[in-house]
Amino acid sequence: MGLGEPSGWNKQQLEVSCQPERCVSFLRWACSLVSWLQEKPGLPLCRKVCYAVGGIPYQMTGNALGFFLQIFLLDVAQLEPFHASLIIFLGRAWDAVTDPAIGFLVSKSPRRKYGKLVPWIACSMPFGVLSYCMMWFTLSDATPASLKFLWYLFMYSFFQTCMTCHHVPYSSLTMFLGGTQRDRDSATAYRMGMEVFSTLLGSGIQGQIVGSYHAHMMNGCYVSNETLPNTSTYSLTDSLENTVRAGLSAFCSSCKLWGRCRWPCCQLCVWYPHCHCALSLFFQRRAYVFASLVLGSIYCLSCLILIFGVREQPGPLSPLGKVELPFASCLRMIVGHKPYTQLLCGFLFASLAFQITQGIFAFFCTHAAGLAGKFQHLVLIMLVTASLSIPFWQWFLGRFGKKTAVSLGLVLIMPALVAVTQVMHNFLAFVFLVIVAGCSMAVLYLLPWSMLPDTVDDFMLRNPSCLNLEALFYSFYVFFNKFAGGLAVGISTLSLHFAGYHAADCTYNPSVILTLRLLMAPIPISLLLIAIIIFCLHPINEERRKQMRIEMEAMGHQAQRGSRE
Repeated sequence: MGLGEPSGWNKQQLEVSCQPERCVSFLRWACSLVSWLQEKPGLPLCRKVCYAVGGIPYQMTGNALGFFLQIFLLDVAQLEPFHASLIIFLGRAWDAVTDPAIGFLVSKSPRRKYGKLVPWIACSMPFGVLSYCMMWFTLSDATPASLKFLWYLFMYSFFQTCMTCHHVPYSSLTMFLGGTQRDRDSATAYRMGMEVFSTLLGSGIQGQIVGSYHAHMMNGCYVSNETLPNTSTYSLTDSLENTVRAGLSAFCSSCKLWGRCRWPCCQLCVWYPHCHCALSLFFQRRAYVFASLVLGSIYCLSCLILIFGVREQPGPLSPLGKVELPFASCLRMIVGHKPYTQLLCGFLFASLAFQITQGIFAFFCTHAAGLAGKFQHLVLIMLVTASLSIPFWQWFLGRFGKKTAVSLGLVLIMPALVAVTQVMHNFLAFVFLVIVAGCSMAVLYLLPWSMLPDTVDDFMLRNPSCLNLEALFYSFYVFFNKFAGGLAVGISTLSLHFAGYHAADCTYNPSVILTLRLLMAPIPISLLLIAIIIFCLHPINEERRKQMRIEMEAMGHQAQRGSRE
């Protein structure tokens, strides 16, 4: 029997047969093995995985909204660009305001039987799933534009509030998983890997479900303009739908003879002049509802795994207590921490650049690049590349430092953005360019969240009397990320509005194409250059990180000695 192995460890007990004695013996061995694993020092693998799974809802729904909400409001719900931009901007602004408020409420909440942070996640889950599904529901076309605006604004804002109640406690949970600093870094790596996978999951599922219907709508535009459809996306499904359209058109012709619609399906003709466009739009709306149900189910399952798989544990500098200081004092201390404010500014500009590109990518592929119906494949390739690039960037930052890694990673996407605006109707060239962009996207996912715990540790070491502020640090970080998303979508949609874009307009508009090209390359590159300069000036380098690690380990050993005495 090896050292540290549970009692009853032998090969005979592993051979479970139908005899009751052997079954009981095997169960006893299993129970002793579980208790032995729980008594091992450090953070168990099961807890790391359950914690990482809890990050799926935020990234999954966030990326689905980032890639598809704008085109959904404009082309599917058929809102005016000004209304769509106002919905997204106001929703993001409301979401940004609630982040510090929820962070402060989490910090002030007491520790209960099931913890301090997990109850927030459990209570917000059902409301978040419901509001997410209702947000993709399309109202009747007879609904007034004002009611449509209020419906989508309320659902979007309410969902963002529920997601804030989930993500702020979840991100703060990193400091309360237990174990050493190395265990915390390991759990953060698991979380980043799972969040990148969740971006692939959300955008991939939604893109594969709804992407083909956007291609059918564009082919309908080609037919309306008396041009040939995109032969690269023409298939047996297209021929079947064309047959249905022809039959529907025959019904509409008979309706014109009678002066009224005799068939239920012909009610589509009341609102749309072309039956084939109405039929494609009907299927498109159903696809968005089905995709929301699939992602909502994954959202619910991930939260359940987190709730039942993770237990909160206090640390030497994270006692898991209530904040006694008022909100103004806490805010003044956090904003006064120079490394944190610099990291926030760099993260703001980098996130703004990426989210402008993300929000306009589907529009650019559909209306400017001539790749309607293929952008979902490009998104999938980009996210797969990002997920596979994370281990490389993890090794790179460990070898050359975090500041060098973030600078190189952000520079990498700039030539790809310039080339994307110059290449048209070439899917293979776009594949290569999105692979390069995916490598750079992995840096945005990994590096800022990897640099944030170092900044929080630096604050705690410099201010040992100000504890329990982890939720506020993470809430302001989430606040700036969401604020950048609101600015990105607002800038892009308002730019399309002033360029003269109209929903369901099949005519070629040079000003719209020029606006899309500007939003894809010059504006994001300018923002990325500002972010690189800020990250290079960040005061926490590798020497400071080593010093903080030594001080944290010394405080941990001192706390253990005090508890033993």
